[in-house]
Amino acid sequence: MAESVIIKNVTKTYRMYKTKGEQLKDLVLPGKSGSDFNAIEDISFAVEKGDVVGLVGINGSGKSTLSNIIGGIVPPTSGEVIVDGEVNVIAINAGLNSQLTGIENIEFKCLLMGYSKERIAKVMPEIIEFSELGDFIYQPVKKYSSGMKSKLGFAISVTADPDILIIDEALSVGDQTFADKSLAKMNEYKKRGKTIFFVSHNLSQVRSFCTKIAWIEGGHLREFGPTNIVMKNYSEFIKKYHKLSPEDQKAFRDKLANRRKQNNK
Repeated sequence: MAESVIIKNVTKTYRMYKTKGEQLKDLVLPGKSGSDFNAIEDISFAVEKGDVVGLVGINGSGKSTLSNIIGGIVPPTSGEVIVDGEVNVIAINAGLNSQLTGIENIEFKCLLMGYSKERIAKVMPEIIEFSELGDFIYQPVKKYSSGMKSKLGFAISVTADPDILIIDEALSVGDQTFADKSLAKMNEYKKRGKTIFFVSHNLSQVRSFCTKIAWIEGGHLREFGPTNIVMKNYSEFIKKYHKLSPEDQKAFRDKLANRRKQNNK
């Protein structure tokens, strides 16, 4: 089967500062203040067309950074992502302008996706109906709850019918009815052979929906493979992690974070 997404040695590094003063000093004397932090480091794997890949890992592991790089929202610091097809990212607030109304956001995002005014007029009723926002569709997005933003973003993106879909915690907010409807839409895409990346802490959803898993830990790819194998290992890790005291959990996270820091002072 043809490859849909190839990720080659991808690293994303951010410059970190403790104070505004450090940031200003680094502008004047580059490299003399602050430190580098590798959000993800040297990640490589390939995804075939029709794969549904779950991105799992504890908070702060780098899942969203990786999904944003695959989606073209964030550029990698080094490495390469080769994508065969149109990509859409569904995440809370992704691409939404808080000053615009729901209707205006639909028009704006559809224009960015290359839709003609005629096509926008055609898909508008479908997007509004799927979003379940009712009269709120005419209100500024800044008045929306996180669940409402997710509904609007999801409704726009699934109507676009992309080749590759990235869902970043977009089903974790809002009501269960909408989440079920959205999952049904995702399963429809799955049956049609779309490539999907699914970021979620809902392990039962990941286990039932995904065909492969990429386990990200401390910015590194710990394991990639079939769902039944990787999820078994990840579930065992999560059970052990949750049995740790809050202090030991923090110590574990701090240890991972320290590995990702590069003090360049």
